[in-house]
Amino acid sequence: DGAAALVVMSEAEAARRGAPVLARIASWASVGVDPAVMGIGPVPASRKALEKAGWNVADLDLIEANEAFAAQALAVGQELGLDPSKVNVNGGAIAIGHPIGASGARVLTTLLHEMVRRDAKRGLATLCIGGGMGIALCVER
Repeated sequence: DGAAALVVMSEAEAARRGAPVLARIASWASVGVDPAVMGIGPVPASRKALEKAGWNVADLDLIEANEAFAAQALAVGQELGLDPSKVNVNGGAIAIGHPIGASGARVLTTLLHEMVRRDAKRGLATLCIGGGMGIALCVER
């Protein structure tokens, strides 16, 4: 397993500290689904977060979606209609690891640094959580 921490602060506080601003949180959502289909939680969470941001899937430049397992990742991508060329562009959890305690930080950090590298404007980070939860975060640069 693993552990991680991220620092989130206002743009004004980042300026005061001389810290770089990698992105702005546009919206986020968490949902619960029937635990029998727990891996699908990122779908309603992503839809809700996108709606709150006023975006749709076509507006996304990059998506970092945690891969609990291959079938789960494929189902989420198919249900949301994600462009595979924009999802986990450096490999996902199956390829690079799935440390439960660090997954959220790993997914978001990977997304943010790739957005900087590509000068991407909008991104989505999403995870399924055991027991039927799903979470999604929309970020913009």
